[in-house]
Amino acid sequence: MIRRYLRPELALLCFGLTMKLLGSVAELVIPMLLADMLDEVVPTGNRRAIWLQGGLMLLFALLALVGNIVANQNSARVSSRVTRRIRHDLFTRTLHLSQHQVDRIGIPSLETRLTSDTYHVHQMISRLQRLGVRAPILLLGGLAFTVALDPVLALSLIVLLPFMGIAIYLIARRGRPLYNQLQANVDLLTRRVRETVTGIRIIRALVTERSERARFAGVNQTVSASERRAAYNMALTNPLMTLLLNIGLALVLLIGAWRINRGLMEFGVIIAFLTYFTIITSSMIAVTRIFAIYNRGISSAERIEEILTLPDEDENMPGSSAVAEGDACTPAAIEFRDVSFSYDGKHDQLEEISFRLEAGQTLGIIGPTGSGKSTLLLLLLGLYPDYRGEIYLDGRENRSWTRRERAELFGVTFQNDFLYRDSIRQNVGFARQVAEEDIVRAVADARASDFVAEKSGGLDFELGVRAANLSGGQRQRLLIARALATRPRILILDDASSALDYRTDAELRQALREHYAGATSVIVAQRISSIQHADLILLIENGRIAASGSHAELLVNSPAYREIAASQMGVGVAAPQMGAAGGTS
Repeated sequence: MIRRYLRPELALLCFGLTMKLLGSVAELVIPMLLADMLDEVVPTGNRRAIWLQGGLMLLFALLALVGNIVANQNSARVSSRVTRRIRHDLFTRTLHLSQHQVDRIGIPSLETRLTSDTYHVHQMISRLQRLGVRAPILLLGGLAFTVALDPVLALSLIVLLPFMGIAIYLIARRGRPLYNQLQANVDLLTRRVRETVTGIRIIRALVTERSERARFAGVNQTVSASERRAAYNMALTNPLMTLLLNIGLALVLLIGAWRINRGLMEFGVIIAFLTYFTIITSSMIAVTRIFAIYNRGISSAERIEEILTLPDEDENMPGSSAVAEGDACTPAAIEFRDVSFSYDGKHDQLEEISFRLEAGQTLGIIGPTGSGKSTLLLLLLGLYPDYRGEIYLDGRENRSWTRRERAELFGVTFQNDFLYRDSIRQNVGFARQVAEEDIVRAVADARASDFVAEKSGGLDFELGVRAANLSGGQRQRLLIARALATRPRILILDDASSALDYRTDAELRQALREHYAGATSVIVAQRISSIQHADLILLIENGRIAASGSHAELLVNSPAYREIAASQMGVGVAAPQMGAAGGTS
């Protein structure tokens, strides 16, 4: 994956690596010039030669400085551009994940991959361009210059290299699984923080901060333990390298002193050799740091690649490219035939759901929490295509509709939907290029005009994060306006009026009947008053249709529905005809 994203930056990458190479080579030449000055130039007493040699050393030092600065700036440019493209593609792929894939991976994990994992990849690309080139060049170049200076002394270092290589390999091999586990635990931490922030109001209202701190402490301790294990593993590298290099240093000093006493080498050579040894030592430590950065970066890259290579489960079967057989305002018929569905493949959340809704009719769905009402809507919207049975929209099987066709077909409002930080106009239009008059009309039909007019700027009023500067009822009305803005052929309202008072709810239903009578409507509600005028009402219990029919029919035929009506509307069990006429709203 990384290679694919680095390919467009190949020219810049080659330029940066060339500059880093030149800078590193310039650093390696300086100790050799120092040895030559001490052994050959200084003994002559020729000041001109000394100044020339010193000037040459200064020139190479400046070359090393400029080369490294330019290379480091270039590495920052390349890594930021590559990471920006990775983050963009990851975000785009996340938007196109199927609901099953999102459920399996989890929102917190997707957030972590978009943030911390892309950061680790950025660090890996940046550091490998800097340390990944400089350290090996200085290491190998230092060894090459030491061999040129004195092969016997160089041998004392070369014999240690296999031990260093084995140590680095073993530590790196153990490090990658540890970093994989660490990132998985970071996902858990993100999930816990996300849950706490979402429920902060109820946490403070019920004074359960201590319990939340305890829950967070448990996850935090798990992450810390994972970090500690990974850090302990990588922490072995520096001490091991330092030990081996110090052994090499001791051998160099002993052998060097013996060879100087025997007249086999010059004093300047041992000085240059010790300088190269310092370069080799710092390079070896940098190499171990590279492996730590690489392990964490490649672990994050694998997690990112897992998302980028997921199959597109939202690809629809070949179907008509037309939105429908009629024009964009023609209502659509809906039919479920023996539909069953399970989230986990083990227990069905819906079983043998069958009904037919003619174009332009209204379907009301009512039932206890967890009975499968919202799941039925998700199947209708095509978010879970792996149901059993058949679902038809306008005579076409649901899975044959493309995502673009569905977007033009449906207007949807969920109970816990979101508003983002932007103007009311942008939230209602929702990047769909909705005309201004349609936005105004939708806001009015959703009974939101009054409070919008009171806001500073009206439709240009800026909403806070999660629309925190609006009440629950105001948020729901704007969400309903968003669904109405494009005059959808199928309007879905999933408990969308739960925060509205009875009067506003009644006015909203009246507006829908008057202005959207042609739309096929599916309304999920807890209030019977919200669905009593529906052409067909489904009472869902435990994933099954417990009863179906009109409001009047259910009052007669369904004791469970009659009990709900009696509790909400005061309809007498013995006089269902009163319910048929309509209760209070």
